[in-house]
Formats: sequence, structure tokens, C-alpha cells
Amino acid sequence: MPVLALASAGCALTVLDTNVVGIVLPAIARDLHASFAGIEWVVSAYVLLFAALLLPAGAIADKHGRKRVFLVGIAVFGLASLACGLAGSAITLALARACQGVGAAFLIAPALAIIGHRFHTERDRAHAWAIWGSVMGLTMVLSPIIGGLISSTYGWRWAFYINVPICIALLATVPAIVEDSRDPHPRPLDLAGMALFVLGMLGVTSALILGPGKGWTSNAVTARWLGGIGMFALFVLAEQRNEQPMLDLGLFRRPSFVGAVTAMFAYAASAQVMASLLPLYLQGAQGHAPLAAGIAMLPFALAMLLFPRVGRWLGTHGNGYQVLTLGLLLVGFGNALMVHAAWHGGHAALVAAMAILGAGGGLLNGETQKAVMVNVPPQRAGMASGISTTSRFAGILLGFSGLGALLASGTRAALASDPRLRGLLLSNELIDRIVAGDVDLRPSVIPMGDWPTFLQQVRQDYGHAFADVFLLAALIAGTAANIVFWTMRRRRADGQR
Repeated sequence: MPVLALASAGCALTVLDTNVVGIVLPAIARDLHASFAGIEWVVSAYVLLFAALLLPAGAIADKHGRKRVFLVGIAVFGLASLACGLAGSAITLALARACQGVGAAFLIAPALAIIGHRFHTERDRAHAWAIWGSVMGLTMVLSPIIGGLISSTYGWRWAFYINVPICIALLATVPAIVEDSRDPHPRPLDLAGMALFVLGMLGVTSALILGPGKGWTSNAVTARWLGGIGMFALFVLAEQRNEQPMLDLGLFRRPSFVGAVTAMFAYAASAQVMASLLPLYLQGAQGHAPLAAGIAMLPFALAMLLFPRVGRWLGTHGNGYQVLTLGLLLVGFGNALMVHAAWHGGHAALVAAMAILGAGGGLLNGETQKAVMVNVPPQRAGMASGISTTSRFAGILLGFSGLGALLASGTRAALASDPRLRGLLLSNELIDRIVAGDVDLRPSVIPMGDWPTFLQQVRQDYGHAFADVFLLAALIAGTAANIVFWTMRRRRADGQR
């Protein structure tokens, strides 16, 4: 049990960090005078490196020892967290977050392997994973409140400093409690495939982040689009020629597998990504303080915690594709209600929307991984797990950067076209700060007496821009629900396992 507690604590550390950072993003933008693009990189740099290195980190841990790599991951994560807290600019913070993503990958991959190695029987493993899942869920529920308390009491830097003593405690206890293990037949690394995939994601992500500010047809953005697409094309060629690729493209000839991967990607891009976007909406458009925003996130977080159990129950009384379809439809409906709340306000509508959105996400959280795994032969289980994880992080990364691009463009358009703000000299820098969530900054062109009216109007415009974000997320979920239903229903009709 101590081994399970330590491994779960390491994994929970990354969940805590991700969700706490979502709450403090507006405070970071305000303190570092960061544009929305800078704030996007604070999130995206972490996710990109985390997603890119999760597979190689697992392979390295299998080869060189899981305890050793686990300790390296904890140390890197702790040092990077300290660097994040000390960062003096958005650029240095994004670089430190990238290092933190490296540490997170080398922390989680061996931690999961340590749990799998420690518990051998099916009953023991089921019990261990149930405890692990409960720890992750409870951490996700508490994280927004912890983030709000930290931001309100100590400042955003402590969202990162808090990781340091936890990492020190883990480094002190892991060597004596966790026994080392390794795979006698470790899988080889597809370094070329991994590098090309990361470069492709980096190109597309940077294009989405820079597009609203530099213009979608600018040379800088066009070059990044072309570069990212080119890297993905080379990735496909490399995987086709590799005898042991990180991604067997032949799996995508199975419609049911395509449906399962689509469900995972859409879940991440339209529901899981809201852990970072909802705090921006609650603080920037609704005017909540950080702690109030963390508490307001509870309907979403609690539903995400409770509904995986509902999904498991539904799975025993129906088909997996039906649970996935229902989850995606709930996510779409929840996002559609968020559109209504963003335009018309109302506390009850907002709470209902977040609860429904979280309920759909909770159904998908447990079922998406299982759907990917059951749609591949058992001998491909390792690759299927990697594809599932990569789809999840790709959905978070592209979802956040894509929805963020729509938010940035929509906010700029709303502020520019608002007749009540016409004639005010709103600089590009001020607009960037507003988009990043720093709505409370009073520009010098606004007299103190007019400031409350101006602030109310800016919040309203920001909320209307968020309505477009929620609408796009609803369309992503709804489209994916149709794809999942028809591709995976066909599998059921064909009698495949």
C-alpha cells in the first residue's frame, strides 16, 4: 500500500499542477503583462512536451529501471516548478513549463508501471487502479479550490512553489519504499517518428496561437501551417517504412478504431480542455475572484469525478459505443448551454451547463481508454495505450490552442465593433491583456467615473466571445458523437469483438 500511495501521489502532483495553473492564468497575465499568446504557451508548452515524451519515458523506464526514472522525473518536475515560480516573463515561464512537462512525463510513465508491477493478481490490480482513480478524481475536484486559495492568499507563484516540498518528500521516501523493476524485453524507441510528430504538433499549435495577432494569412503563420502539415506528412511516410513504428497506421483501417480514437480526441478537445478555459471565463467574463472561480468550478469537477462510475454501470447494461455517444452528446449539450449562459447570464443556467458538461466528460473519461484498447488485438495493447494517450494530449493541445485562437479573434472583433466603446483609444497591448483575462486593468483613456460601465461592457464582450468558443466545442462533440455512433455501431453489427 505505501508503494501505491507514493505512485498515486506522484501522478496526483501533475493533476494538481495542471488544474491549479488553470485558475491562476489571469493572475499570471496581469503580473507578467502577458498577451493571450503568451498565456497559451504557458499551457501548450507543458502539454506538448508531456505528450511527446510520455511514450519514450515509459520505454526508458522499462529499460533502465522504473524507480530510477521515477526519481529523475520527480527531481526534474520539482526543479522546473521552482523555475516556474521564479520566472520574470511569460517567455521564461513557458520555457520552465516545457521543462515541467518533461518531468511530468518521466514521473507518470514509471509511476504507472510501478503500480502495474507491484500488484499481480487481477483482483489486486483492479483494487489498486480503483484507489489510484479515486486519488486522481479527488485531486481534480480539490485543485480549483486550492488554486483559488493560493492565488488569493499567496499569489500565483505559489501555484508552482507548492510542488517543491511535495517533490522533496517524494525524493526522500521513494528510495526506501519502492523496489526497482525493469522489462527484460524493452520495446525499441521510434525516435524519428516521435520527433516528426512533435514538430508537426509544434507547427500547427504555433500557427493557431500566432494567427489572431499576426493575421491568419501572414507569412509567419502560413509558414507554420505548411511546416506542421509537412512534418505530419513525413511522419506518415516514416511510420509506413518502419518495421516497428510507434503508430501502426493499419489500425486506422478499422472503422471502430477510428471511432474510439475520435471519441478520445473529442473528449479532450471539448471537455477536458475546459479545466483551463472555464477559469478564464469565470474570472474574465463573470468577474469572479480566483477563490470564487475555483468554488464555481465544483459542478464541473464533481460531475467529472462521479460519472465514470455511472459510465461503468451503463457499460454493463449496454454497448460501449452507446456510452461514448451519450457522453459526447452530453458534452455537446453542456457546451450549448454554456453558449446560452454566456449570452444571457443566469447563475442557474451556468451551474446546470457546467454540471452537464462535467457529466458527459465523466462518462467519457473511463470509457474512451477502454474503447481504444478493446478495438485492437491483445498483442498490440502497448501501442494502443500509446495511441490513446497521444490522442488525449493532442486533443487538449489542439483544443486549447484552437479554441483559444477563436477566443482571441472573437474578443478583438467584439471590442472593435462595440458602439459603446467606439472612439476609445484601446491599444493592441490593452486588447491582448483583456483577451488573456486581465480585464480589471483600467486604461488611462477611461475616466474613473466611467470605469464601472466600461468594465461591465468589456466583460460582456469577453463573454460573448466565449459563447463562440463554447459553440465550437459543442460542434466538435456533436460531430464526434455521430462519427462514433456510426463507425462503432457498424462494428457491433458486423459481430466483431
